[in-house]
Amino acid sequence: MFDPARLIAALPELANGATNTVMLTFCSALLSWVVGSVIVVGLLSPVALWRRAGRVYVSFMRGTPALVQLFLVFFALPMIGVHVPPFIAASITLGLNSGAYVAEILRGALLAIPAGQIEAAEALGMRKAALWRRILLPQGIRIALPSLTNELTLLLKTTPLASVVAVTELTFAGQIVIARTFEPAEVLLAVALGYIVVSQALVLGARALERHLAVT
Repeated sequence: MFDPARLIAALPELANGATNTVMLTFCSALLSWVVGSVIVVGLLSPVALWRRAGRVYVSFMRGTPALVQLFLVFFALPMIGVHVPPFIAASITLGLNSGAYVAEILRGALLAIPAGQIEAAEALGMRKAALWRRILLPQGIRIALPSLTNELTLLLKTTPLASVVAVTELTFAGQIVIARTFEPAEVLLAVALGYIVVSQALVLGARALERHLAVT
């Protein structure tokens, strides 16, 4: 029989799991945006070697399961003397995996920028670094923001993978509570609600940023 008191007593534990989920999503997203920005420069580079390296990275990350990548980071690295804590291993894996998708999103957005702007900047003698910093990346991010928001919500829903290396994120916290209370339906409903709240907060924040960028 459902006992609301037991579920209420478990809320702090679920809230702690939700906090870990948000932190994991934030750390992974930050890494994925950095990695994606670097990889997209390689993908669009005039140097064939950099283009090939970018394609190999994207193909590997998109062609292998994130779970396998997590096992490689968490279990294989210690074999060569590199010991990574579970939370950091999960953040690195999810960030590197998502970075491949971010790179493709940014590539599509950058290719949508009118070529005339790039030609005008080059005619004025603008250096490559300044061209990327002042023209390509600002406009590319503005165009890519809806797709980046979608990728961020997908990243949030990938965080339960961290439970396999004993990171107590929201789903894992829910499993612990279920094992203690024997109330799976109610606990899973609370877990699902937690993901909805977090994802909607991310979407609302992204929409606010879109409005800000639209008027600047």
